[in-house]
Amino acid sequence: MARVKLEDSKPPEKSGGLYFGAPKKDVQFIKSGCTMLDLALGGGWARRRIANVVGDKSSGKTLLMIEAAANFSIQEPKGIVRYREAEQAFDNAYAQALGFPLDKVDFGEPIDTIEDVFEDLEKVIKGAKGPEIYIVDSLDSLSDRAELERDIDEGSYGTGKAKMMSQLFRRLVRELGNKDITVFFVSQVRDNIGVLIGKKHTRSGGRALDFYSSQIAWLAQLGKITREIKGIKRVTGINVQAKIEKNKIALPYREAAFPIKFAYGVDDYKACAEFLKATKIDFAKDTPIEELQRMCSNRWWEIENEFLPTEQKYKV
Repeated sequence: MARVKLEDSKPPEKSGGLYFGAPKKDVQFIKSGCTMLDLALGGGWARRRIANVVGDKSSGKTLLMIEAAANFSIQEPKGIVRYREAEQAFDNAYAQALGFPLDKVDFGEPIDTIEDVFEDLEKVIKGAKGPEIYIVDSLDSLSDRAELERDIDEGSYGTGKAKMMSQLFRRLVRELGNKDITVFFVSQVRDNIGVLIGKKHTRSGGRALDFYSSQIAWLAQLGKITREIKGIKRVTGINVQAKIEKNKIALPYREAAFPIKFAYGVDDYKACAEFLKATKIDFAKDTPIEELQRMCSNRWWEIENEFLPTEQKYKV
């Protein structure tokens, strides 16, 4: 295969090319730990906004939050990471081994309800003096106080949680941006029972989360990665696909595939290499990761520009 040299991407004169065909210069991003996911998101997780990460079990949701926290701490050494773990399943030692900045993380008081999150966020906003990220893992583990007060056999339409989410966002969304606070909500996939036409899966929290989130990423496990050593075969990772269902930063419905290696995290090198191979770009086996990342970025935006309309509807 002939070697292709890619120069720094310069968007052609296409409709919206300067905006939709290049990384945003007026938006600050938090790196996800995966170059391909950053590109699909438009540059990474957008700061001062709300993001929702949705996925089934063993699809890398918590890992991506660990990597986002690690990258945020690198980018903002004085920034604060607030991790609100509602599932009682977070392993501090495991997360620290993956690079989670445990000594810089505020785990706060236990949260059980949406009201707890609302009250906690209010306190965080009032005291915020610098950049922060606030992670709720996961939304599905939270109830609302009205539900907790009901008897176990008392019926419910399950709308209280969605209403509380709507109130939370209406009251706090503007203040979050003003104080440079980025919020992540982790959600579990649920079957959309009875649906014949439309999405077969959903997640809890109602429509408010869809409305107020700037970026929504749905994760799916594509398969397991195995290795054999001394006659023993074991699972050493998983392959994941991310679909960006909503994006107010870049064009939506972009996808990224990447492997996750157990005890390591996202294999960024392998993800970049697979993308370049798929898009017919040759590279040496010993190419440094920084060069692969640059090549992927240039190739991604080159392809993105090819999909843009060739003319502008309104001449501005």
